[in-house]
Amino acid sequence: MSQTVVPVKGQFDWPTQRSWMSSRAIDDVELVGSDSYRRTTAIGAVPAVVEVTCLPSAPTVEVKVRTLAPCDVGAVAARVTRVLDLDRDLLAMRGHFADDPFLAGALASHPTLRVPGGWDAFELAVRAVLGQQVTVRAARQLASDLVAICGSAMPVGLHALGLARLFPTAGQVAAADLGALRMPGARRATLTALARAAADDDRLFEAGGPLDDVIARLRAIKGIGEWTAHYIALRALRHPDAFPASDVGLLRGAARETGTRPTPDALLRRAERWRPCRAYAAQLLWAEDGDR
Repeated sequence: MSQTVVPVKGQFDWPTQRSWMSSRAIDDVELVGSDSYRRTTAIGAVPAVVEVTCLPSAPTVEVKVRTLAPCDVGAVAARVTRVLDLDRDLLAMRGHFADDPFLAGALASHPTLRVPGGWDAFELAVRAVLGQQVTVRAARQLASDLVAICGSAMPVGLHALGLARLFPTAGQVAAADLGALRMPGARRATLTALARAAADDDRLFEAGGPLDDVIARLRAIKGIGEWTAHYIALRALRHPDAFPASDVGLLRGAARETGTRPTPDALLRRAERWRPCRAYAAQLLWAEDGDR
């Protein structure tokens, strides 16, 4: 087993993070405890179990990696930082929204709010497709079903840790018969198209670059619309200005400003003053809606 500690910039609201991850934890892949998050992953070609433990008394989280072969613990630590948004400059966010009374008030109510990310870009993109027009609980079940259909089994030596499977790769999803997934056929087709695109292009989920280019690249996949593309950019690629304006949670959160739910176009216009940090503004709106 290898372990390290990862620094946290500013205060870390573990209970909020825990609640978000717990409601989305995939069977056999993730476990969320009172003070920890555990999951299976592949580090390069090496299957591993990663355990992240919150340390309330210190500005760090502890990361343990269990594998049957050597692995890059530094890469895991960087991923943990991204997933938990540990390097977010909360003071800078406060300053950025100081001149907007509505978001400044939301930030005052949620001063330690961070933007949870995805452990793996392809996995997050799959979750986004599975989550189209269904509840969080339903999306979680679909993800668990997908893992059961085509996720690889973990090595026997790591089974004792309570997690038995890896989230499937793009190649595995592209080759799988997804007929057993209880979702519309068009959405299953989107899942296959996404998997094929990811398998064929290792730059599909490349972070960085102009937001418009990122969205266009994702929307070129049949079945990936504006909401899904922005959600992937926000959660998986950590693009600071991604903003899925048609999301019902954002619209409900924005309604708290005037008492009337805006249209997606109206919310987009309202969000212009939040650039280039619309992703954090989106997280604040979700928090205002009670769906973080």
